[in-house]
Amino acid sequence: MTFSSLGLAPALLNAITETGFSTPTAIQTAAIPPALRGADVLGQAHTGSGKTAAFALPLLNALLAAGRPGAGARKLYALVLAPTRELAAQVGETLRGLAAHLPAPVKVAVAFGGVSINPQMMALRGGTDIMVATPGRLLDLVEHNALKLDDASVLVLDEADKLLDMGFADEIARIMALLPARRQNLFFSATFPPAVQALADKLLRQPVRVATLADDAHTPDITQRAIEVDEARRTQLLRALLKEEGWRQVLVFVATKYASEHLADKLRRNGVAAEAFHGDFSQGARSSVLGDFRDGKLQVLVATDVAARGIDIAQLPVVVNYDLPRSPADYTHRIGRTGRAGASGLAVSFIAPDAEQHFRLIEKRQNVKVERERVAGFEPAAAAKPLPPGASDGTGGIKGKRKSKKDKLREAAAKAAG
Repeated sequence: MTFSSLGLAPALLNAITETGFSTPTAIQTAAIPPALRGADVLGQAHTGSGKTAAFALPLLNALLAAGRPGAGARKLYALVLAPTRELAAQVGETLRGLAAHLPAPVKVAVAFGGVSINPQMMALRGGTDIMVATPGRLLDLVEHNALKLDDASVLVLDEADKLLDMGFADEIARIMALLPARRQNLFFSATFPPAVQALADKLLRQPVRVATLADDAHTPDITQRAIEVDEARRTQLLRALLKEEGWRQVLVFVATKYASEHLADKLRRNGVAAEAFHGDFSQGARSSVLGDFRDGKLQVLVATDVAARGIDIAQLPVVVNYDLPRSPADYTHRIGRTGRAGASGLAVSFIAPDAEQHFRLIEKRQNVKVERERVAGFEPAAAAKPLPPGASDGTGGIKGKRKSKKDKLREAAAKAAG
């Protein structure tokens, strides 16, 4: 299959060639034709499978077909919602990279929180063709009269599972009320838990369903390993693996901001070029750290789930689950940072005795079985003990079984009002 067989305009095919795309991925092959026809699309694909281009190309193709406005203000054609600033920036970069090679100018605006809103408002003077934004900052722009959504012809939800997982349900509902009822909806996600499926059922009209997860030919080439180790010795094991296995670039996932700072500091004190990466970083600090990691100035980036969503490091070789994720969906997104765009990757999970039951549940939900390993000198002192029925495994359990911070705040507010 080639891009030319998908029905894209010749000018866009030239842009694809100039940008360096070769052949379409499975999700692009399946999603682009119905999107070009104007159908709603419900797409499920592995992280790193090329789903950004699966909606970016149809958006640009439609703008080419419609022609660009002259000196007047541009009307918003498409709105792309992303859960994190990194993903919003990545989507904007992809769209701008393709648009730069088109014969007619296409304006792409990107907005997210954590930085001043004023430059983002200035960038919207004269309107924009495509708006890529996180939900909260988008609503801020609307409230400042910097953007109107009633002209949008297309809505894209990128990584819809994380949009809901991060508590954006209320913001999404407010945004939907501002959009025109008649529009095309492109809905992409790596996982489809019940809440995401319910949202899709509500928003989409007779969607074309596209799922490429079961296509072995396009399954990411990720080797998964699970190493048993006592919790107190995980840092020593990580240092040993960095040295013995020659890992040049590693993304390490931890559970909390404090853990990211603490582990990065321990690694630095032992001669490893490492930095933390979490949600409290300013946008400038985030961009600087990511740039150093991409450029090879850092060997290890120690990140939380929220901060790492949307990170796209070309040919990232190794991901380490220092702390196990709370949910199987987060496990999917974590290991999907490696093995992207046809490259092979390695995902290593540290399994402390008390976390064994939780990892078994992740394996069950992922329909995989990862053989347990032990590294000489780091064998756990005690075997995992079976948990009694209903007991917690100490990891926080599967997300959805425990109340989120927003849920707790809402309950507290309700009690105070009562």
